[in-house]
Formats: sequence, C-alpha cells, structure tokens
Amino acid sequence: MNNQLRIGKIATLLVMLEEEERSFFAPTFEAVQVCEGKVGSMDLQKVISAVETAVKRSGLIEEKVYRETHALYHAILEALEGVTRGQWALGEMMRTVGLRFAVVRGEPYLHKREGEWLAVAFYGTIGAPIKGLEHEAIGLGINHI
Repeated sequence: MNNQLRIGKIATLLVMLEEEERSFFAPTFEAVQVCEGKVGSMDLQKVISAVETAVKRSGLIEEKVYRETHALYHAILEALEGVTRGQWALGEMMRTVGLRFAVVRGEPYLHKREGEWLAVAFYGTIGAPIKGLEHEAIGLGINHI
C-alpha cells in the first residue's frame, strides 16, 4: 500500500476536520479527487441518494459507467454500517442522522494494475429525533472501482 495515499484516512480527516484545521493536510488532499457534503434525514434511502447525487454532479464518478456507480453504492453501505451500528435503519427505529460526508477517489496501491478505489466517510450525529439527544457517529467504507 502507498503510505502517502491512504484514501480512507483522507476521507475520515475531511469529514472530521474543521475548515481552519485543514491547511496542514492540504497537500495530501490535493493528491486525490474529492466530493464533500452534508445530509440529514430519518430516511436511509435519502442519505444514500444525497451522496450519490453529489458525487455524480461533481464528476467524481461517471454516471453511465455501471462499475463506478456500483462501487460507490457499496462503499456508502459499508460506511453507513458504522454509523448505524450494523442496522441499516433510521426512521423505522425512531432515529435520525445529521452527517457530513466525504468521498475520495484515488489509487492507494503502488502497482497501477490495482486501479482506482473509492472511500466514503460519514461523521456526525445519530439519535432520537429530539434535538440534543443525539451522539456522535462515524463510518468508513472502501471499495474498488
């Protein structure tokens, strides 16, 4: 693995760092393609759709290339497992999320034949749909394209 390009670490840093804290890592962030955003919902499908829409609009993946959309979908699901503690449910369980997300595309391996990979990170809050009763949560998913 290329120690200079750990896409999961980069995605996680992007969702956790405040704007003023990012300058130290700026050279690392420039080595990859990135899409960032925020999403809040009690509907898991809306969370997935928000990330997919942002990534496609940013040009991070080619919408008409199935393997790229497929890789993104599985990386999102893996990251959401961390946020939801393995239970892919929000509103059905009377809980809501407020998340920042980062999707990073890069080549984390030295051997070019390993190709490109996607990392999806979520960081924010999850909890009962009552303001102030949430707690922090984080999730990371990585998939090859």
